[in-house]
Amino acid sequence: MLASATVGARSWLLIEHPGPWAAYLDECTSLPRHLRDLIEHAKDLGIRPQLIRKPGRRRGAGVPRLIGGWSAGDDPWLAEGTLEAPDLEPLARGEVPPRWKRIFSPIFLVCTHAKRNACCARLGLPLARSLHAIWPDNVWETTHVGGDRYAANLVCLPHGLYYGSMSQAAAVAAAEAYRRGEVVLDRFRGRSGIPEPLQAAEHFVRAHTGELTLGGVVVESTGTDGDATVALVRTTARNGGGARYQVVIERVAYAAPCDTVGACADAITTYRLVELSQFATSAMA
Repeated sequence: MLASATVGARSWLLIEHPGPWAAYLDECTSLPRHLRDLIEHAKDLGIRPQLIRKPGRRRGAGVPRLIGGWSAGDDPWLAEGTLEAPDLEPLARGEVPPRWKRIFSPIFLVCTHAKRNACCARLGLPLARSLHAIWPDNVWETTHVGGDRYAANLVCLPHGLYYGSMSQAAAVAAAEAYRRGEVVLDRFRGRSGIPEPLQAAEHFVRAHTGELTLGGVVVESTGTDGDATVALVRTTARNGGGARYQVVIERVAYAAPCDTVGACADAITTYRLVELSQFATSAMA
């Protein structure tokens, strides 16, 4: 699952709706017209819409919540708006819309989208309920986040950290690490909104240095060398000591397993480390 976080998610729009959820958001006929229009508007602006609901809740209660988020850069954020004045244009630019209220607690999304993939519900529902019992104000069920084969999927916002194949213990460890400003490399898929090769380069440097703080590893530049990606990566926090590394990675594909009637899933692509070398101090000047 290395470097498999959704590349196209930098800005988010979370819309509370108890369901039912169709396989695709534009097929959710149970949604009121104004919510369908809001979803289409978000897509047009490059914002990733997600339907959310509290675990175990299937009936609407009160005014649905509308939460926006920005995952890119060093200062990601979450904020709550209203359906009466959604004002999505600033959100698409990474700006908190006027009159929206900042949220300073993390949000944990667990994909439970059964109509999209049955495994997401079978594995995601018990995970969402167990996490909700620990952090009732922070955990939501959500629609498809990408990567059904990695169910159960967990997304940590606002940074957009993706984890897959989560057990309850692994999810609790990832959530606790995120709350203290760190990542856990076990089952870490990457950070959304970043090209996959950059996700891989960051992952390999973290594994090499042990640097786990959220802002502790930064990809400064990338280039290509034939089929390989060459990245210059800098560590900025305590364990890396401000070092720079050249990371060379290659994309590889593996055949997915076939079922009993011979139907095979798409090939699984990932990245392998070709070279990781640290620049000498004099070369960093």
